[in-house]
Amino acid sequence: MARKKKPVHKVVMTDGKRQIIANLLSEYDIKSDNDIQEALKDLLGGTIKEMMETEMDSHLGYSKSERSANKDYCNGYKNKTISGNFGELEISVP
Repeated sequence: MARKKKPVHKVVMTDGKRQIIANLLSEYDIKSDNDIQEALKDLLGGTIKEMMETEMDSHLGYSKSERSANKDYCNGYKNKTISGNFGELEISVP
């Protein structure tokens, strides 16, 4: 039985994507492939953290900076290490 080929992702560059890349190159001062990998790890960790904070806000029904009479509340953050294709990332989990 023949193996199914994985679909190849075709990159489509837009002006918006070019601007994002220019900002990233400036923000992270990328000079090598290792710098690229570190920047991607930072962005992935930040994205996961933001998604978890949004999920917590949705679960609680209010943002972390708002006061509420609700007895459910976020009690700070806990550091977690996650592993992936880019190695290990440490993120703060609400």
